[in-house]
Amino acid sequence: MRFLLILLGVLLVPQMAMAGGFESLGMTGTERGIYTVLIFIIAYGFVMTEEFTHMRKSKPVILAAGIIWAHAAILASQKGVSVEAMHEAFEYNLKEYAELMLFLLVAMTYINSMAERNVFEALRSWLVRRQFGYRKLFLITGIITFFLSAVADNLTAALLVGAVVMAVGADNEKFVSIGFVNLVVAANAGGAFCPFGDITTLMVWQAGYAEFFDFFKLFIPSTVNYAVPAAIMYFAVPDEQPKVTSEAAVVLKPGAIQICVLFLLTIVTAVSFKQGLHLPPFMGMMVGLSVLMLYGFFLKKNRRAEDEVGFDIFNKVRLAEWDTLLFFFGVVFAVGGLGYIGYLELLSGAMYDGLGATTANILVGIISAIVDNIPVMFAVLNMNVDMDLYQWLLVTLTAGVGGSLLSVGSAAGVALMGQSNHKYTFFSHLKWTPAIAAGYAASIFVHYLVNG
Repeated sequence: MRFLLILLGVLLVPQMAMAGGFESLGMTGTERGIYTVLIFIIAYGFVMTEEFTHMRKSKPVILAAGIIWAHAAILASQKGVSVEAMHEAFEYNLKEYAELMLFLLVAMTYINSMAERNVFEALRSWLVRRQFGYRKLFLITGIITFFLSAVADNLTAALLVGAVVMAVGADNEKFVSIGFVNLVVAANAGGAFCPFGDITTLMVWQAGYAEFFDFFKLFIPSTVNYAVPAAIMYFAVPDEQPKVTSEAAVVLKPGAIQICVLFLLTIVTAVSFKQGLHLPPFMGMMVGLSVLMLYGFFLKKNRRAEDEVGFDIFNKVRLAEWDTLLFFFGVVFAVGGLGYIGYLELLSGAMYDGLGATTANILVGIISAIVDNIPVMFAVLNMNVDMDLYQWLLVTLTAGVGGSLLSVGSAAGVALMGQSNHKYTFFSHLKWTPAIAAGYAASIFVHYLVNG
């Protein structure tokens, strides 16, 4: 009820605000302003039902972003705001998106390059051929996903290791179901303590609210967030041996190890550009992309007989998750448009001034179990909330791991539901929500003990 009152206040109370360093319109009480909020809610309804409608989530939010900014421009004209001032607000969102899009594009290109060179397939093949028992495999896949998602995104980590769980547990529906819950929790927890692990963590780093190495203070809370539900679920895993399967070892393609090393060096370059040169980290990533392009040219020129296809860097760029990148575009501009009208400042006052930073940041994590954490975090970043490092790390943690509470709360959960052939569902995940909530609460408490 209290949250509904906050939302009602946000919709109806007009107020002058500052958002993103520019003056917002303060026209939240107008009919046109309320209309833009309804447009966003409708668009996000389509995003949340993507699993059933099969319409990619980028489509409705890009349309909503265009409609919202059209109304924001009309409101600015009615208020007598200059075109230059409105463009300043618009270009602020463009800058935010461009920096993150280029960073993510390079990371996705490297991940696709490693996948094409059989790096991940070789790992999957090795795990399948080792013939681990279900309980041992439960622990191994969870730990691998936790650390893998710190350098790759949680979606890639969950899908990769999910293929292992499906391969060895095809005849055991119970193992697949609980194993996928384990992967979702591990992927989201692992992405929270490293700027490369989750888009929300990357957003906080690039915004300058925490330095690169500050995020590793979340390692212990993130570990607790994964370990608590994993320990509870472990005893429900069948104590059996999977059926023996014969699978040939996957051979790495030429250049696979070198590309992995180049990716690590690219991460170092991005961090060095931010920490040492005070340049945006995407510039360091673009330098790394250029090195990968040059190495790809070398591989193409020196193609071996066993490398039938060869290495084409632009094919790796083409295979990037463009739906995610375009969804992110829609989110940035839709939320940015609402912020320009004045809603983010109102929401900031209602949540952070009314409830306090700690309560508000915990609430952000709970909201991210229902609404994707990208718009939630982008909204928080544009509220201009005055918080110390402890609170910024807290909201990074909660926004990152809160999506584990429900299967639809993160990209990893939604993707695994599609991969599981109905063995992992919304309700099979909901069965373990109390255990995941215990991990959520424990991680917040441990963060207070370690970093408070």
